Amino acid sequence: MDDVSGSPVYALLAVSVLLGVIMCKTVYVITGLISTAYFKGYISLKKSTKIEWKNRGFSTFHAILVAAVSFYLIVLSDLFKEGSLTGSFVHRKSLLSDSLLGVSIGYFLTDLGMILWCFPALGGMEYVLHHGCSLYAITLSLITGEAQFYILMVLFSEITTPFVNLRWYLDVYGKKSSMLYFCNGVALFLGWLESSTSVPDPARRAQVEAERRPVEDVARPRAARILLFIFFFSHMHLHFDQVKTIFPIGLYSVLSVPSLIAVMNVYWFWKITKGLVKTVSRKRHPQ
Repeated sequence: MDDVSGSPVYALLAVSVLLGVIMCKTVYVITGLISTAYFKGYISLKKSTKIEWKNRGFSTFHAILVAAVSFYLIVLSDLFKEGSLTGSFVHRKSLLSDSLLGVSIGYFLTDLGMILWCFPALGGMEYVLHHGCSLYAITLSLITGEAQFYILMVLFSEITTPFVNLRWYLDVYGKKSSMLYFCNGVALFLGWLESSTSVPDPARRAQVEAERRPVEDVARPRAARILLFIFFFSHMHLHFDQVKTIFPIGLYSVLSVPSLIAVMNVYWFWKITKGLVKTVSRKRHPQ
């Protein structure tokens, strides 16, 4: 794959970021149109739920896109394979990898904007921190062309997002007893430490609204990617002789930002596990 080190990086950044924002807006609108036409219960949903419904539409689209392209670049192409190209893999990039990072920046900017606009309905400060760290790391990697292999590895973890979103859709649509809900749960389990919180029942939802409590814990479930980060840091340790050739700020960033995101994922997984234990306990000991 051709290197693009001599291309106008900032022009590519601007164009790809704009395309990412346009992608989100387009899918957001299309999700609303399709839902209105084919899902009877969509019309009766509250405005805030409709916003999150459409937000998860472009979240799913972005996840499928970045996971597929990241898999191609890391596994199928020769871009990062040892001996295939000159130079260390931590310094390699391509037109496709640059474009993908730019589109992801557009996505994170759009999603962060919606989180702040609807705060805290779509997520609390932990999601602002997560998106801020992601934007910093992806932008730095795109501008410098360094450590794109590791950025793409983290982006590949988005492959589980469609299953998490589908679980939320089925919860909202009242299909928790369906076979699709069960199969999706199995897929989440096979995704290794991938899970999500449930949407509260109507009584709980009414209680939350009456008490005006933040609902980020039930409004934007997150998946924990524990094994991915174990592999991430193991690979970095085994190839640290090449990793340390990254310029200083980039090296400190590739060591610190993924570590912070990994800690947040562990925290989210701990909260998910607590919620799961409570749910199982209620079923075993109904009041």
